[in-house]
Amino acid sequence: MRSFRMPRTKRAAATATATTVGLGVVAALALVTAPTASSHGYTDTPISRQKLCANKTVSDCGPIQWEPQSVEGLKGFPAAGPADGRICAGNHSEFAQLDDPRGGAWPATPVTSGQSYSFRWQFTANHSTTDFRYYVTKNGWDPTKPLTRAALDPQPFLAVAYNGARPAMTTVHQGTMPSGKTGRHLILAVWTVNDTPMAFYSCSDVQF
Repeated sequence: MRSFRMPRTKRAAATATATTVGLGVVAALALVTAPTASSHGYTDTPISRQKLCANKTVSDCGPIQWEPQSVEGLKGFPAAGPADGRICAGNHSEFAQLDDPRGGAWPATPVTSGQSYSFRWQFTANHSTTDFRYYVTKNGWDPTKPLTRAALDPQPFLAVAYNGARPAMTTVHQGTMPSGKTGRHLILAVWTVNDTPMAFYSCSDVQF
């Protein structure tokens, strides 16, 4: 029996069509399986640990140096949110370098207790926002240990409500540095997103 053989021009067209369909399937799968960018925001005044890593001011930072805006964890701090000892990294093991106190040797921004200060955030995605809250460590805390809730004053020294509004891509909150502080401390800034279960965490080392 003589086998059927498609004419060369038709074979080429069929091959081209199959290739196009195959590429389309691959592209569609790539879109489905591609990771979603989780880029959002961080504090740079006082400079945060993640920004110090991004600036290459400190070394051995791991992946946070390429995505300082990605310290996202569950909201509800301090009742919920990242576990003690993993607060500065937002509970991300891949950002564990942010929780490492480095013997209390992180570069610290000089500040003055009780003085007016401009706290600044930089955003790559400015979500609908519940509020921003700023916490500071207690007098006598140990800067050589990872941050825990017990090391922080229980109430934020500054809270800024947004009631669902979106902050500007560069946002400054005018506040007052907590009074009665001396020496090295850690400021934890928490940005609570309004329409997701998430918040963003940013730790800044300061020297009063």
